[in-house]
Amino acid sequence: MNPDVIGQHRSQIDAVRLPPLAALRCFEAAARLESFSRAADALHLTHGAISRAVRLIEDELGVALFERRSRRVFLTDAGRKLASAAREGFVLVETAVREIQEEVRAPALVVSCEPTLLIRWLIPRLPDFQGRHPDVSIHLVAGGGPVTLGRGIDLAIRRNDFVRAEAVHATPLFRERTGPVCRVDKVAEFFDRADSVRLPALRDDAVLLHSRSRPDAWEAWAGLADCRTFGRRAQNFEHFYISLQAAVAGIGVAIGPWQLVRDDVESGILAAPLGFVEDGSVYHLLAPAAIVEQSAQAKLRDWLLEVAV
Repeated sequence: MNPDVIGQHRSQIDAVRLPPLAALRCFEAAARLESFSRAADALHLTHGAISRAVRLIEDELGVALFERRSRRVFLTDAGRKLASAAREGFVLVETAVREIQEEVRAPALVVSCEPTLLIRWLIPRLPDFQGRHPDVSIHLVAGGGPVTLGRGIDLAIRRNDFVRAEAVHATPLFRERTGPVCRVDKVAEFFDRADSVRLPALRDDAVLLHSRSRPDAWEAWAGLADCRTFGRRAQNFEHFYISLQAAVAGIGVAIGPWQLVRDDVESGILAAPLGFVEDGSVYHLLAPAAIVEQSAQAKLRDWLLEVAV
């Protein structure tokens, strides 16, 4: 017979049978308070319930735990040994329960992010963070521009296109790079072909997609790329996100920040014939104070720095 199997059987046969947890709780209270009556009051039980619980343990162990003299009880040597172990055990259990409850009650980390970046970059990547850090709960809210941290918002992801408070702690995430993008099968319609002399260029009849939330996007890129866009056909949309979706639909050419279009470019949905150029702005993770290492904020910061590459 396999000796390991014998060992397993013996360990099961020789396993110590522990007294019921409720009885141990009654005994520990009686030992600590040196009174069955006070233990009953502390546990909201009757004197008889405490007495029966102690008697149950004594019967199972075959030894007296208390000496009963003149309506008072005194621990025996066996009682002191069990009382010490029970006290330590309950402290360990209570500590573990408290820590678990605190983890469960830990409030979600509220993170504000610019809407288009939230929809097209952060949310698609969030399952990766949740898989790595299931203990950190994230609540995302859409918002742009100046933000008041510490009043319902713990962290914010913003481009440095506004003056922020001096007390705010900012961690640079990535530099903004922009370029014209259109659906892959529309490149020949909106761009002249490159040759040995010329790089690709916007066709004169290309439809430029604008948005009211970033009205200067085309002008800013044109200044960096030394390209004329004035007087071309245009179509306006309410929000920057919609202009990018219009590019995906093949309606025209939008200015696409790299992080907002990288998934579509890498998957072959959008093309960026002219590439991307840095516009001088930087996205930051904003916090009300320096982020404490090993905290939920630090875990999110480190992950953002990794996925922003």
